[in-house]
Amino acid sequence: MLGIWSLLLLWGLLTPCQGLLETVGTLARIDKGELGKAIQNSLVGGPVLQNVLGTVTSVNQGLLGSKGLLGGGGLLSYGGIFGVVEGVSGLKIEELTLPKVSLKLLPGVGVQLSLYTKVGLHGSGPLGDLLQLAAEVNVSSRVALGVSSRGTPILLLKSCSTLLGHISLLSGLLPAPIFGVVEQTLLKVLPGLLCPVVESVLGVVNELLGTVLSLVPLGALGSVEFSLATLPLISNQYIELDINPIVKSVAGDIIDFPKPPKPIKVPPKEDHTSQVTVPLYLFNTMFGLLQTNGALDIDITPEQVPSSVPLTTTDLAALVPEALGKLPPGQKLLLSLQVKGAPVVTLQSKKAIVSIPANIHVLSYLPKRTPEPLFELNGVMTLNAQLAPSATKLHLSLSLERLSVKLASSLVHTFDASRLEEWLSDVVRVAYVPKLNVDLEVGIPLPKVLNVNFANAVLEIIENAVVLTVPCCG
Repeated sequence: MLGIWSLLLLWGLLTPCQGLLETVGTLARIDKGELGKAIQNSLVGGPVLQNVLGTVTSVNQGLLGSKGLLGGGGLLSYGGIFGVVEGVSGLKIEELTLPKVSLKLLPGVGVQLSLYTKVGLHGSGPLGDLLQLAAEVNVSSRVALGVSSRGTPILLLKSCSTLLGHISLLSGLLPAPIFGVVEQTLLKVLPGLLCPVVESVLGVVNELLGTVLSLVPLGALGSVEFSLATLPLISNQYIELDINPIVKSVAGDIIDFPKPPKPIKVPPKEDHTSQVTVPLYLFNTMFGLLQTNGALDIDITPEQVPSSVPLTTTDLAALVPEALGKLPPGQKLLLSLQVKGAPVVTLQSKKAIVSIPANIHVLSYLPKRTPEPLFELNGVMTLNAQLAPSATKLHLSLSLERLSVKLASSLVHTFDASRLEEWLSDVVRVAYVPKLNVDLEVGIPLPKVLNVNFANAVLEIIENAVVLTVPCCG
């Protein structure tokens, strides 16, 4: 029977909220399997903290491997504590069964972590023969949750004790008195060896938890900084983090857009899945940044549209001849689209809609001449948003559903501007929407929590939020 390392993490003295997100934050629910995978990877020697774990070339390397804390050159190696023990020479750890991680979350209390392993010790016996021993170990530790100077959760080791299990003699001869001395020495030595291992494991997990607090660039628009709004909470299946996204402009100014009028009702999380909720606030803020930066404005000339979409006075005369006055046919038109107000994103009924208010100035122009204004329209573009997750971002792609316009002013005669809606919609589809989609390629960042990959997440649009759910451990 393999030995057990039990680690009690006193983490989260409250239970998760009952499905309501009162703030505009990003709610992350991380399945216990993701925490177990993170700890398992730290023991093997994954890529997260190679400066702590060492280079990984086999399962016997890394934190607990032959090149690690307990292996060759370690405290139990030649020249170590066991230089010679009553006729036993060079006893050192040569093998370590890769620990198997299992977790039990204790709502309102913490996390119980069990690591199953076996230690193999090799040396020379009293008669010079090869000596092989296998020992089971049970390390029990208590860890408290604190807050680091960076404002991230940090696990602090408070106490650690070691219980040595069954010791088997696999090969060689070892008289009972000497066997007893070896056993007693192991009892004295192993706590000093294995408790630092626990601290190193916690250090790896703390680094992963620390990635929650990160500054993610939004291309040329600014950045999003994630931080914890409250201490982590624990249920029997997942750890819940209320993460506060702070959006900043390129100049470093905090962008503050209107918050949802009521709490977000977050759907329950299924077992063996992790979940992140992206609030409406982040969508509105991204479009607000685009608008304040002028990225939503555009001047459209005939050179920017295909020949199938006419943009001359001849074509306009067929729709609203009274708007042209005495302008000759065949003259080029310039459409200057300017977004004066912040776009409004609506997340509801499994749909994502973006409404962009815009002033559309229609001008005629000749080469090397100043464009002459004809009329101005007040318009609202309604666009459907298609959402798709990647590993670390939520991506948007827009398509025009409809464009409604009203006449704001005209230098010649008033007219019914609705006659221009179909024509303007064609222009917007071919010249404006592709530009928007290029600007939106930066995506909405998702918080980094234990390196959960949301590329294959199931996406659900709820009222005022988008929920991404990914199977553990994807």
